[in-house]
Amino acid sequence: MADKVFPIADLRRTAPLQATLPPAALAAPHGLLSDALGRPLRDLRISVTDRCNFRCAYCMPKEVFGRDHRFLPQEALLSFEETTRLARLFAAHGVRKLRLTGGEPLLRKHVERLVAMLAELRTADGEPMDITLTTNASLLARKAQALKDAGLQRVTVSLDAIDDAVFRRMNDVDFAVADVLAGIEAAQRVGLGPIKVNMVVRRGTNDHEIVPMARHFRGSGVVLRFIEYMDVGSTNGWRMDHVLPSAEVLARIDAAHPLEPLAPSQTGETAERWRYRDGSGEIGLISSVTQAFCGDCNRARLSTEGKLFLCLFASRGHDLRALLRGGASDEQLSAAIASAWGVREDQYSVLRAQMPADMGSAERKVEMHYIGG
Repeated sequence: MADKVFPIADLRRTAPLQATLPPAALAAPHGLLSDALGRPLRDLRISVTDRCNFRCAYCMPKEVFGRDHRFLPQEALLSFEETTRLARLFAAHGVRKLRLTGGEPLLRKHVERLVAMLAELRTADGEPMDITLTTNASLLARKAQALKDAGLQRVTVSLDAIDDAVFRRMNDVDFAVADVLAGIEAAQRVGLGPIKVNMVVRRGTNDHEIVPMARHFRGSGVVLRFIEYMDVGSTNGWRMDHVLPSAEVLARIDAAHPLEPLAPSQTGETAERWRYRDGSGEIGLISSVTQAFCGDCNRARLSTEGKLFLCLFASRGHDLRALLRGGASDEQLSAAIASAWGVREDQYSVLRAQMPADMGSAERKVEMHYIGG
């Protein structure tokens, strides 16, 4: 069945914030959820901090997020208990996978305690939750064992170049590739795998690193994924001519190390999978600019201050923290989640493809460091 496409005018439509409803008006829903396009809720990405120690230009450019930038105060952040309570309610509605993000999640003090609390949760059918974490790996070498012991299953590491000089320029804080690789090795050693490495490809900046990155991780057991440079947020100066289509990434790697396609491992998977013909591993291509995958998107995002976002490219969220701290019951919180998801129609990438190339966003989009990837 073809994806339902809504007019551009509906691109930023947001359901009313449930925090504006009196708790008595919220009826408790039961069971699994589907949105307005029939997409289930399966994946919750939880941002635990808006802080990061890198200043990558496509996410937190230094000229915007400089020394004077104000991050959220501690009291604004969801506590570990609040986060776990919400995650439990999401699990009852069908969420099977929890991914901790940031900012840089390992900057959140004692984040392994949160991992341990989330590891006690179960899916709606009684299975253990799939708990993962995305990190720049700057603190991974020292945290890997504690995270594994707490119940974390896998990590995804962001690494945009294997050449040290290129990587230092991109993270803009002079952080060395060797230290990221040490974090990856520590994660492999303690069993946080299979590990994925995400490379955001920006034409003219690091696209010459595509084949060297593939060569480095080929045969290592690490799955390297190439992400098209996306227009997330409003501060990164995104332009379409900075995007290197995944088809070109594929062609470059295939010319050096022949590839063949793999079937998706699960519904809603963002990456198109390819394996090396010689059996030395696989890569992934995430093509959210040139090949929209909104049609089966099953992901929700919870910001570090408790706002529920239904799309990576959203401009507004649903304030669950106000309900939490206003004394709402589990039934009322559950109803707020169900109400928000039930009217969800977001499919930004599909609609972006229909826009004129020079059409700007009507509203300021939430920033990547605030909502996670």
